[in-house]
Amino acid sequence: MKYLFFDIECAGVTKKSAKICAFGYCLTDDKFNILDKRDLLINPQGSFHLTDRKGEQGLVLPYTYGEFKKYPTFPQVVEKIRGLLEDSDTLVAGHATMNDVKYLNLESNRFSLDSFNFSFADTQFIYMNKINEFSRQFALGKIAENLSVDFVAHKAMDDAYATMRIAEAMCKDENTDFLGLLEKYEISLGKIENYEITQGSSVAFDKYLEEVKRKKEEREKARVLFHNFVDREKRKRAKDGKFKGKRVCFSHAITLDTPIAKDLIVKLFAQAGFYSFRAEECDIYVYQDGETGQRMKSALENKARAVSLDEFISIFN
Repeated sequence: MKYLFFDIECAGVTKKSAKICAFGYCLTDDKFNILDKRDLLINPQGSFHLTDRKGEQGLVLPYTYGEFKKYPTFPQVVEKIRGLLEDSDTLVAGHATMNDVKYLNLESNRFSLDSFNFSFADTQFIYMNKINEFSRQFALGKIAENLSVDFVAHKAMDDAYATMRIAEAMCKDENTDFLGLLEKYEISLGKIENYEITQGSSVAFDKYLEEVKRKKEEREKARVLFHNFVDREKRKRAKDGKFKGKRVCFSHAITLDTPIAKDLIVKLFAQAGFYSFRAEECDIYVYQDGETGQRMKSALENKARAVSLDEFISIFN
């Protein structure tokens, strides 16, 4: 069994193309001894657009952009790449591998090439299972730091090498090989076939998704109950009081705490106040300590007064 760790760099990704310009890989035996390590540089046949999602400085390639014109195009190197990825005796892995597999798929479609057909592991996903944390992504450098793996971002093959060292470190921690690591965390491999990509999964990740779904359903149920309660109670609004003519809005976190929210609604209407479900239309926005986010921002941008939950409660005492 061999392990192939790979990383891809692109000149610019769109919905229809990835313009792959570098395929870096590190091929090892099952003891993580390096058999081959290199960058396959590719003429992307298109301009470079290397900005991040904010349109600011993104990827910086360690090559002169003009160099890429002298390298083979993707169709000219695809069989070399295919041979590495589709070898039956090789376990393929990367960091956030789904992204790189999608790039391969985009370029295959772009040049009307046959689909790739291989299964793949993801060291980021393995790490997330290892620490049982699925609510966020982990950068390659951060995982390397956490596992005491030396990492210097430079070329695609260097990222592939770091990915290999991360896999090796996790195997050492668990005293097993790469396949044993996947088995320990009950991880199923991702797969690309006939241009269709299936993401890898695990028992722990499936449980996490179920819990996320359950909590979402509970939040939706609480919001409906609160909305219905407000609609009923507003009919009892007093004609006069300290909140007469004032529109109050609660943060979502407060509305989910149904007993407190209901109690405050009763008191608000008893003082002739109005409740607004839209933060941008309120005069007073009631928040919990530490709250940030678009809802509060919308209220403040529209000149609402921000009042903490404790302060708002004290008004009625």
